[in-house]
Amino acid sequence: MELTTPTFQYRKISPDVKDPVRANPSDSGIDVFAYSFKRLYKNNGTNLSEPDPDLSVESIKLKFAERLLVGTGIQATVGEGFEIQVRPRSGMALNYGLSVLNSPGTVDFAYRGEIGVIIVNLSPSEQTVFLKDKIAQLVVAPVTLSSLVEVSELPSTKRGDGGFGSTGR
Repeated sequence: MELTTPTFQYRKISPDVKDPVRANPSDSGIDVFAYSFKRLYKNNGTNLSEPDPDLSVESIKLKFAERLLVGTGIQATVGEGFEIQVRPRSGMALNYGLSVLNSPGTVDFAYRGEIGVIIVNLSPSEQTVFLKDKIAQLVVAPVTLSSLVEVSELPSTKRGDGGFGSTGR
């Protein structure tokens, strides 16, 4: 399949959703905003609790290691052969310790639901996430689809099974 230049098509789930934007015309990232809070997982020692049921607020405070699923209020696609990657914003990570947990998140071509962003607080300080904050950036990337073939053995290499620091520091 030959790839063409993708078109980022989006639909707002409500008229009050902020449009995704590029801060500069040549930026690869498209900023998206917090529209709603979907699920909050509070850190209770070693386990995370059930989602917090009351999320109809304008802001949420996140303690260290708490996770928040944020709705962007948009659905989007870029066409077959491409994906939308959900990535952290560098300023949020550096200034507040807030990051996108499953980075990069993937929005597959066929997905048509609302794009959600999983935010985690990696700062030892409590951080606040506000509705309408820029919470992530979306980057369009080509996808290579491979065949899936089960084999009894993989071809051997000089490297072998080494990994996770096996080549030194």
